[in-house]
Amino acid sequence: MTAAPTTRPIPRGAAQRAESKPPARPGVAFGQIGAAQGRRISLYGCGGSGKTSLAGMAPGPTAFFDLDESLPILKGQLPAGLDLRVVSGAGTWQGIRDALHAPGWDDVRTLCIDSGTKAEELACEWIVANIPNEKGNKVTKISEYPYGAGYRHLYDEFLKLLCDLDQHVRAGRNVVIVCHESTEKHPNPAGEDWLRAEPRLQHSPKSSIRERMRDWCDGLYYIAYDLDVENGKGKGGGTRTIYPCELPFCMAKSRTMTEPVALAKHDTTIWPRLLGL
Repeated sequence: MTAAPTTRPIPRGAAQRAESKPPARPGVAFGQIGAAQGRRISLYGCGGSGKTSLAGMAPGPTAFFDLDESLPILKGQLPAGLDLRVVSGAGTWQGIRDALHAPGWDDVRTLCIDSGTKAEELACEWIVANIPNEKGNKVTKISEYPYGAGYRHLYDEFLKLLCDLDQHVRAGRNVVIVCHESTEKHPNPAGEDWLRAEPRLQHSPKSSIRERMRDWCDGLYYIAYDLDVENGKGKGGGTRTIYPCELPFCMAKSRTMTEPVALAKHDTTIWPRLLGL
């Protein structure tokens, strides 16, 4: 007589663990380097240094958010034949963002916001009008939010604009943000701090639009008048230089340029270099 086979008892919980085993993860996938897309450029400098004129000579057609209302004054000084188109109805923060999401951009090659400094002011106005403080009360200015929360709101809101612009970059359009200049003290871990030129955008240790935009750009270019110093006095001859790299006196960045370049009036040939083409 054959003995009946014995069955080993299943440990408590083993069946449940077998049923709940997560499915195997798919392996990592690799692809080729993507096709070229638009470039992210920022130009900054003092008033009258030629920022808007240079932006207007970018590869066109160029769509302008003329927030500083510069083009009506400058149009007679720009080279003939430029295809510049002013975006209508975009004089508010919401108007800018709505226009960036609207259809009709297909043949535009360059999109310019002039200026990013003014766009930041419009973002402040939108925040004050739409975001109450922590008690649900309306504020009248951004500094009335406690503990610096207003500037964090501003930082978060400006990041939305950069995301909106990224959609156009991925569609193959160049984006140019013009900014005004400010002089700021730059911390030096190795010694004394010094002053340098930087874009006039909000900056604090916890939330810096200025530093975030520098990181976002493919090229952050400082436009400066050339000066000669003799006997302690500065003298300018009216010539200008574009600085593409970080120097003690200016914040700058470029993925492709390494040396300063002279900015000549009506010189459209500079743009392939600025764009890294």
